[in-house]
Amino acid sequence: MAKAKLFSLAFLILFTLHLSAKDYNVSDFGVKADGITINTCSIQKAIDFINENGGGRLVFNPGSYVTGSIYLKSNVTLHLTNGAILLGSTNPFDYIKDKRIGWMSMIFAINQVNIGITGNGTINGRGFITANNMVNYIHHGIYIDPLKLDRPNETNRPQNIYFRECKNVKITDITLKDPASWNQTYDQCKNLYVDNIHVDSKSYWNNDGIDVVDCDSVVIKNSYFDAADDVICFKSHDVNSICQNVIVDNCVGRSSANGLKFGTVSRGGFRNFKVTNLTIYDTYRSAITFAAVDGALIENIVVDGVRSINTGNVIFLRIGDRWSKGKKPVMKDIMISNVYAEVPFFKPDAGYNYEGPIEDLPRNISPASIIGLPGYKIQNVKLKNIEIVYPGAGNPLYAKRGLTNAELDSIPEMATAYPEFSQFKELPAWGIYIRHAEGIEFENVTFTALKKDYRPAIVIDDVKGISLKGMKYNEPESKDKQQLFQYKSNNVVFK
Repeated sequence: MAKAKLFSLAFLILFTLHLSAKDYNVSDFGVKADGITINTCSIQKAIDFINENGGGRLVFNPGSYVTGSIYLKSNVTLHLTNGAILLGSTNPFDYIKDKRIGWMSMIFAINQVNIGITGNGTINGRGFITANNMVNYIHHGIYIDPLKLDRPNETNRPQNIYFRECKNVKITDITLKDPASWNQTYDQCKNLYVDNIHVDSKSYWNNDGIDVVDCDSVVIKNSYFDAADDVICFKSHDVNSICQNVIVDNCVGRSSANGLKFGTVSRGGFRNFKVTNLTIYDTYRSAITFAAVDGALIENIVVDGVRSINTGNVIFLRIGDRWSKGKKPVMKDIMISNVYAEVPFFKPDAGYNYEGPIEDLPRNISPASIIGLPGYKIQNVKLKNIEIVYPGAGNPLYAKRGLTNAELDSIPEMATAYPEFSQFKELPAWGIYIRHAEGIEFENVTFTALKKDYRPAIVIDDVKGISLKGMKYNEPESKDKQQLFQYKSNNVVFK
């Protein structure tokens, strides 16, 4: 990761130089801060002028500025001072569905360099109103959309930000809230720097915190995300691209889906990541999800320092074969260390505006899991200094998965299924379940169950090589219980 540290330092120097360019007050271009006037054309003219005259910052002073879709251009930074609010129009027809990208957004940038959004102001998409206005237009036949589950397709609702194939992007200090779709997407960008942003993205369905797609050289740090959907989500849409050289540090997230996630679209891959000091809380699905289900390569990933409180699952590593089209999925060389996690007995996101669904029952509380496929094993995973506290209380009279050969073989492979930790329903372990893997290493790992569970802590199935050093199991009324069960596995080493 030394390369990543070098690029981040160079990137900071680059932006320090860029931000010394001239400031332009947005009011000088006739932009109104009255919260009523649609300023789309005036803001766009201001951006065009600055771009054509050497670059600089377009400064928004305190006030509310309404806009539809605008396109940020090279060497221009939008600077929102404290008290400045960029308000999304609530009329869906004020937004462009960009023909190349195929999405709607309030702020677009395509093939631009040296761009940014900075300051202590706010971008508020007013997405709940806008999305419901779109629903109304669809019901009246004014806009054509499949309206699956009575919600417009994600592409037909505006995000707050969508940047595509841009270089040297800086997003700092701002608040992003209430998009109508995903929140902020950076797609095939290089040198993306995100620092000290606050995200409140839970006003409608599919509200992610941040989506980074096939980008190279990324820093995301010191930021807070409260999202209805995935918090920090890395995707790979292009089979010939890869998301790589990424640093995530000192971030906090809450979600009615997943915390840190690779996928679900995972065609190219993810390589050279270092994630440190991550806090995930009140989150419905997994704190950490790595999914290679569309032929992705996932390799050289370090996650160091995670606190996961009131989260439905902690670690879910999954290889599938959904849209691979013959491309071999690979997941290898992963290090997850210094994790403390608490899994609740009840729904962890209860009471939020858009909760995760009640699903996949009956099943007892699911364990962490590392699950490949028979022909595509997950390789070389190390878990070090991990403590996970479960509620226990797994009840075989409610849901049962025994340890006979037939019962273990009956666990479906589900190669083409959407990857979620709960997809297999009942699993035979309460701590961690590992299947179709090789080269697994545990060091100083503690599993605690607050109540007695009918299952063992660890079940391994088709695992070729696993090392266990300093393992601890805490479970009431289980003094002589066998906590590790092996099936079709070999080279199991205790240290």
